[in-house]
Amino acid sequence: MIRVLVTDDEPLIRAGIRMILSSADDIDVVAEAANGREAVELARSQHVDVALLDIQMPVMDGLTALAELRRTAPGVRVLILTTFGEQQNVLRALTGGSAGFLLKDSAPAELMGAVRAAAAGQAYLSPGATRHVVDSLASGGGAAHRAEQARRRVEKLTDRERDVLALLGEGLSNADAGRRIHMSEATVKTYVSRILAKLECENRVQAALLARDAGLGA
Repeated sequence: MIRVLVTDDEPLIRAGIRMILSSADDIDVVAEAANGREAVELARSQHVDVALLDIQMPVMDGLTALAELRRTAPGVRVLILTTFGEQQNVLRALTGGSAGFLLKDSAPAELMGAVRAAAAGQAYLSPGATRHVVDSLASGGGAAHRAEQARRRVEKLTDRERDVLALLGEGLSNADAGRRIHMSEATVKTYVSRILAKLECENRVQAALLARDAGLGA
C-alpha cells in the first residue's frame, strides 16, 4: 500500500482528494494536514510514502514544508498541488526537490497516477500545467544563462547517458524510455541513477528540467 498524506488548508479539497485516492486498492490516505507545519510532523510520525502539498497555506507554506521534509524526511516523496498562475512557485518547488506537480482540478485517474509515479521514484509533471511552466522558463530572465550552464553540465555524460537524459526531458517513465531506445527497464533505471549522481540532481524532475535547458528531448 502507498501511504499518502493530503495537505491543504481547505477541508473540502482535502475531502475530495481523500475520496478519490481511497477508491484505489493500492493507496491509503493515512493523514490530513491543514498547513505545512502539520504536514511535516505527520509525514514523520505516520511513515508517509507520498505527501501532497498545497503551496499557499497558513502557518507554514508548501515550499517551506517541502524544504523541511527534504531535510528531515528525505524518503518522503512530495507532490505539489497547484493552480494556474503559480508557475514561479512550481519552478521553485521542482528545483527544491519535489517529485512533481499536478493541478487541483486534475482528473481522478491523473491524481492516482501521479501518486503511483511518485511512490515508484518517478517524476510526475502534470500535462495540464507543464506547458505553462516551460513557457515561463523560456520567457523568463536568465534563460540563456541557464541553457549555457545546462550544456556545460551535460558534457560530463556519455552519449548513451545523454540519450536517456533526453527521454527524461520528455517526461517518459523508465519503461517507456526503455522501449524507445531498446533497453530493459532495469538498465534504464541504472542509467538514471548514474545520471542523477553525475549531474548532482536530487530527482528526475530536476534532471528533466536540466535536459530541457540544455536543449535535449522534445
